[in-house]
Amino acid sequence: MTIQLSVAVRNAELDAIEATIGVDPLLQIFDGALPANCAAADSGTMIAEGTLPTDWMDDAASGSKAKLGVWEVFGLPAAGAGTDGVYFRIKDATGTVCGIQGTFGEAGTEDMVADNSNIADTQVVTVVTFTFTAGNA
Repeated sequence: MTIQLSVAVRNAELDAIEATIGVDPLLQIFDGALPANCAAADSGTMIAEGTLPTDWMDDAASGSKAKLGVWEVFGLPAAGAGTDGVYFRIKDATGTVCGIQGTFGEAGTEDMVADNSNIADTQVVTVVTFTFTAGNA
C-alpha cells in the first residue's frame, strides 16, 4: 500500500522547511557537480552568493511552495569574467548548514531558474522561479 498525505499535511511539511532553515538564509551558486545530498561538502567553486529576504518563501498552498520577494545573488571574484552556475544551495544565515540544494540555470528545466546562469565577478543575477512540491500526493 502507498502512503499518502493530505494537502494540509503537505503544506505544513513545506512551511516547516522555511522555519527550520530560518530567516535571512544564504543562497549560494556553485560551478561544480551537485553533491550527493545536503550533508555532503560543497563541490566546485562558489561563484555567487546573496542573502534571501527574511520571509523568503510564500505560504504553501496545494502542496507546493514558491519563492517570495526578489532573490538576487552577486558574482564573486572566483567567477572571473564569466562562469556557468550548475547548482545552488540554500543555507542558514551563518552559511554552515545546507537546507536545500538543486540544479541551477536559465533554460527552465532546472530546479532554480535565473535570468542568467553565466555569472561574472560583481554581476547581479536574479532568480526568476523557484518552486517545489511535497511528495506523497
